[in-house]
Amino acid sequence: WINKEDHIMKKFLTIILALVMALSLMACGSSPAQDPGSDGTETPVVTDGATLGEGAHSFTLEITDADGKTITATINTDEETVGAALLKLNIVQGEDSEYGLYVKTVNGITADYDKDQTYWSFYIDGEYAQTGVDMTAIADGSTYKLAIETMAQ
Repeated sequence: WINKEDHIMKKFLTIILALVMALSLMACGSSPAQDPGSDGTETPVVTDGATLGEGAHSFTLEITDADGKTITATINTDEETVGAALLKLNIVQGEDSEYGLYVKTVNGITADYDKDQTYWSFYIDGEYAQTGVDMTAIADGSTYKLAIETMAQ
């Protein structure tokens, strides 16, 4: 027979052990690296004047937000396309489509065409690109620009 005090002590120790295990599991949990803020933006990756990445190729990246503010950075990479370099550095996020990568977020800023008809446009050396970022081969010394624009109604 187990006396009443031993039974209570075993229950108490079981509860304490369960709490310790639960707290340990919670401490091991992970949180996303970039939590979207209340305004739909995330922590920016690129700051004005930054040099990011390493590699044999180098290009200038300009990012223009909806307010017209532009930041410029130098990107170094061993990737072959602009899209691959920007994805690897977590500068852009998007969805694969039948036309290639549909860029939705750049430097933590999301353009939502369904909400306000804005989208990320892509320019190569000042000219509107005829290819998407993931199909554009890196030309060393070129300037690539991503800018939020609004579709004309």
